[in-house]
Amino acid sequence: QVQLVESGGGLVQAGGSLRLSCAASGRTFSRYAMGWFRQAPGKEREFVAAMVWSSGNTYYADAGKGRFTISRDNAKNTVYLQMNSLKPEDTAVYYCAGARSSTGSVSYKGTYNYWGQGTQVTVSS
Repeated sequence: QVQLVESGGGLVQAGGSLRLSCAASGRTFSRYAMGWFRQAPGKEREFVAAMVWSSGNTYYADAGKGRFTISRDNAKNTVYLQMNSLKPEDTAVYYCAGARSSTGSVSYKGTYNYWGQGTQVTVSS
């Protein structure tokens, strides 16, 4: 069984930064992509950022372009989401996700097979 565990969320003032971490453990899986999604109260879960594992290519939703950076540490089996210049509208639960194969777009939540439990990010104005 694959486990994805997020950490690093918290309360931050607008303009501040946070770095989220997603540690993978358990059964090794052939990784096509790792992604970050978020879900605000009353809203659908939405794409934030993703990395295609083999190429290292990264993709971002418009809301995070220029402010968010996805990266990885292979030795630690961990994916990160660095979030800078945070805004109150970034407030959400952030989820890490892993995809075994390229069944769809990396921005589509249905592409992903594994999900973490989520970490709360709250940005105060």
